[in-house]
Order: sequence, then structure tokens, then C-alpha cells
Amino acid sequence: MKNSKSMIAALVLATASLGSGAAYAQQDISTPPQALNLVGTSAFFGDSFDIDQANDTFSDQFSFSVTGELPSNLDAIVSSISRSAAVGLDITGLSLYSGAGAQLATGTSMSTGAIDVWTVRADNLGVGSYYLQVSGTMVSDTSGAFGGAVMLQPVPEPATYGMMLAGLGMVGFMARRRSPK
Repeated sequence: MKNSKSMIAALVLATASLGSGAAYAQQDISTPPQALNLVGTSAFFGDSFDIDQANDTFSDQFSFSVTGELPSNLDAIVSSISRSAAVGLDITGLSLYSGAGAQLATGTSMSTGAIDVWTVRADNLGVGSYYLQVSGTMVSDTSGAFGGAVMLQPVPEPATYGMMLAGLGMVGFMARRRSPK
């Protein structure tokens, strides 16, 4: 009798611990890294998630390369929209990394709740590989999605500014020379 009570207690305890673990289990639902298709110097990116993934987390990576002779400034934005803060997904971060995995810039949350908006910017990126990482959590069993855009803008060299100022000076000199006396 004593053994059967111990066996039942152990079975109840094991079942309870299995059930509670399943209720709080988090899974990583990140998609494999994706290469951005830069059109000129800009690109769109995003991801969508299926239903029944409440409390699951993601950290999606979107890679790109800076090419050319001039360094580039980067501006990126990502957002998600849902009916309320209690459904869909919650974006928890947007960051820029070097191809080697060093974090170069951390994003700023502009809005959170039913509408999540994050931005990140970085100056003077040299030639090389980089990636944006969007992190978040599914807050309900409904589906969710996020989308974003990135833009690279070449930074002019100081000599370019010097030539521009010299040109403006010449235009001013010519205009002054032609003015009637």
C-alpha cells in the first residue's frame, strides 16, 4: 500500500512538472539569415510568423555589403502593426553588426504596443559585410509580421566639399566682376 501511494505521488508530480514546462516553453522561431537585395543603395526586409507561437522569440538577420570607394551612412527602420499590444508580436530590438559579429549600433524604440517602430543609424561604414538583426517575442497565438527598410548613403570626401566651396567662390567672383559700376 505504501509503495502504491509513493508511486501515485511520483506520477502526479511528474505529470504536473511536464504540464507546467510545456505551458511556459519558449522556442527560437528565427528564420535563417537572409541576404538583402540592395536596389541602388536601399532595400526592404521583413518576416512573418504563423499562429500558435505565443511566447516564442526570434532574432532574424538580414545581411548586406558596403561596396565602392566611399564610406556610407546607414539609416534603417522596422515596424509591426497589430490590433492591440496583446496580439501579434513585440519587437524588442534592432541592431547593426559587422560581418564578424561585432555590434556596431543599437536601435532606438520610437513606439511600442499595438504599433512597434524601431530605428537604427550608423555613420562611416567602410567596405565590408554587415547585418541588421531584428529581435522580438510573439505575444499571442495569433500570427504576426514585421517589415523594414534600410538605406545606405555615400559620405562625400572632404576634397569634394573643398571643390564645391571653390566653385561657389568662382561664381561669386564672376558675378561681382560683371556687376555694373
